[in-house]
Amino acid sequence: MKKLITEQYVIDTLKTGAKILEICDKCLITPLAMDKIRSSGIQIVRSNNSENLKEDIVVNNNVVNNNKIAIGSDHTGFEVKEMLKKYLLGLQPGNEKYELIDVGTNSKDSCDYPDFAIAVAKKVSMKEVRFGILIDATGIPSAITANKFPGIRAATCYNEFSAKSAREHNNANVLVMGAKTLGEETIKSILDTWLKTVFAGERHQKRLNKISELEKHFLKF
Repeated sequence: MKKLITEQYVIDTLKTGAKILEICDKCLITPLAMDKIRSSGIQIVRSNNSENLKEDIVVNNNVVNNNKIAIGSDHTGFEVKEMLKKYLLGLQPGNEKYELIDVGTNSKDSCDYPDFAIAVAKKVSMKEVRFGILIDATGIPSAITANKFPGIRAATCYNEFSAKSAREHNNANVLVMGAKTLGEETIKSILDTWLKTVFAGERHQKRLNKISELEKHFLKF
């Protein structure tokens, strides 16, 4: 059985003052643990080959690429989506640029927001990507749609504080913004805050577990 490296395991290691986390070659690392590792700067060493951990994380037999993001919008958010694509591709976390999957829409022609919210939510839910970004007029309807999927925590963010709280306290995995309610620079600032904020875990995880149990309950029907 493969050992699972959790966020708490990393926290306990940091409390010892260690600067290196040595783990077995076949150990699996949870996304929360990886976030904590990245934010703390602790170095990972694989015990069998002494190589640093690669960017891909194996979770439930799925691969989650830390820099892969699914982005989508309806016609009201099309121009903002295109702007964000250029902006994201200009950012460099570490030595790699973000890899984007654009699910549409591809023009300002009228379309239905659920189609694109569903496409993004599916990719996040199936762990094909780490995060999702959705843009519509207000940021409300796409969040409502995406949150119908188990495991999706889509947050409509309207400033830096809401983005920080959504990530730090709620471990939100889909960022939703309103193209008609926010200016371009505010949208960029919200995204920057979202990307650099790490989930705090601990008491917040306990609360998220209650949400997960609720999802499991209704999936039985």
